[in-house]
Amino acid sequence: MEFNIETLAKIMIERRASDLHIHTDSPPQVRVDSKLLILDYPELSPDDSKLLIYSMLTPDEIKHFETYKELDKSCYIENAGRFRMNVFFHRGTVCASLRCIPGALPHFRELGLPEEQILQICRSQSGLVLVTGATGVGKTTTLSAMVNHINSERQCHIVTVEDPIEFVHDNRKSLISQREIGTDTNSFGEALKYVLRQDPDVILIGELRDLETIQAALNIAETGHLVFATLHTSDCVQTINRVVDVFPASQQAQVRTQLSFVLLATISQQLIPRADKQGRALATELMIANFGVKAMIREEKIHQIFSLIQTGQKDGMRTMNQSLFELYKQGIINYQDASLYVTDHDDFKRFFKSGRS
Repeated sequence: MEFNIETLAKIMIERRASDLHIHTDSPPQVRVDSKLLILDYPELSPDDSKLLIYSMLTPDEIKHFETYKELDKSCYIENAGRFRMNVFFHRGTVCASLRCIPGALPHFRELGLPEEQILQICRSQSGLVLVTGATGVGKTTTLSAMVNHINSERQCHIVTVEDPIEFVHDNRKSLISQREIGTDTNSFGEALKYVLRQDPDVILIGELRDLETIQAALNIAETGHLVFATLHTSDCVQTINRVVDVFPASQQAQVRTQLSFVLLATISQQLIPRADKQGRALATELMIANFGVKAMIREEKIHQIFSLIQTGQKDGMRTMNQSLFELYKQGIINYQDASLYVTDHDDFKRFFKSGRS
């Protein structure tokens, strides 16, 4: 081959690509602003892709991959930066997807998050904060920016449990313990079982995957800690239903009560192509768990929470449609792209008739 992984990583940086795909029977491809672009290289043979990918793995990682057929890791590539990497088999051949991890964490306002509300969340002493959305919408970046702010403002112990570690944090005012699944602990469940013995103030859970991790997050928040976590849900109502529905029916009333006490906020995210074609803009639905929201959760009226968000602007809440309309009004995104991501087309059209923001 006339190229190596360092060459491909540099091309990613130059083109501002988010992902790199190394796949057999295809040239390397990169994702730029949500679209896959084929690079000007020949198709990779099975041996080519295996050689490229294995050059980034240790002997132990190769052994693990060949045993379990799956591997998640983070890695540093010289002159390019840090990447999250997933290695997998495709029809018996070795393939991989790499995601670029930004070198410096941007501030909330640079990400497009509502600064006042995010600062208020970061300064909370306890509670559960859920950041949700599909894969690749920046959930990890949002959480890392929040941890970075706490690290710069508070003297506390922050423990993260991640799979894999993406953003590496230095100790500033806080002490940060970053634990990676497979390297520092065997599983989320095991790590969370013992986390309270590590004298934490803030705990970040990379992903709530099952009943065990969701129960642990609720219990830890209930003991007076600030807990951040992610879920693959699209809006706040779906997020609350997901947390409750993972439990057996006999426990759901108790879980709704527990969730109503500990939930601080949910942040649901989408990335929308910018009108100027320079990357993507962040749209967010933000729910603050005020008295009304907590009551709706306890009383099993979760479907009514959306209307509380619509009318909760004094508390800093906003729906996804409101966020999309605001981005459109500012000229950041165009109407055609916004309409692809709206949650209710009739509701979105009403904004134009009323002139609301």
